[in-house]
Amino acid sequence: MLQILDLVARVFSGLFVHKELTMSTVLLVDDTLSQLELLGGYLRSGGFTVVSVSDAKDALAKAEQVKPDAIVTDLVMPGMSGLEFCRNLKKNPATESVPIVACSTKNQDIDRLWAMKQGVAAYVTKPCTQDELVKAVKSVV
Repeated sequence: MLQILDLVARVFSGLFVHKELTMSTVLLVDDTLSQLELLGGYLRSGGFTVVSVSDAKDALAKAEQVKPDAIVTDLVMPGMSGLEFCRNLKKNPATESVPIVACSTKNQDIDRLWAMKQGVAAYVTKPCTQDELVKAVKSVV
């Protein structure tokens, strides 16, 4: 009986370790602190590890350092816009294959089209629900 319990314990501990190892990391970029908190909470509740950055220029370096499984970015930011951020990510061999989800207040078809041309794989319009954001990220990871 003790051997069976030991075997069951090893199997379950292996499952928990495996689940932890497969948790995806998302780099979240938005210049508004309240949006970082809200969207970060949505993603964490959806099972993701979240690294938040409030500036696109800083996010370029963070993307190389963290090597996220996906990036969620606002498009309207001061300094470097989200579209410029996307172009820079796609030009860099270290980040070119990381899928990008745009999460923006820009809601016109032309905005979506232009974002896709800059390398965005999925697009969510703010305000969004947790389900919309998590579904978009899961669709690209």
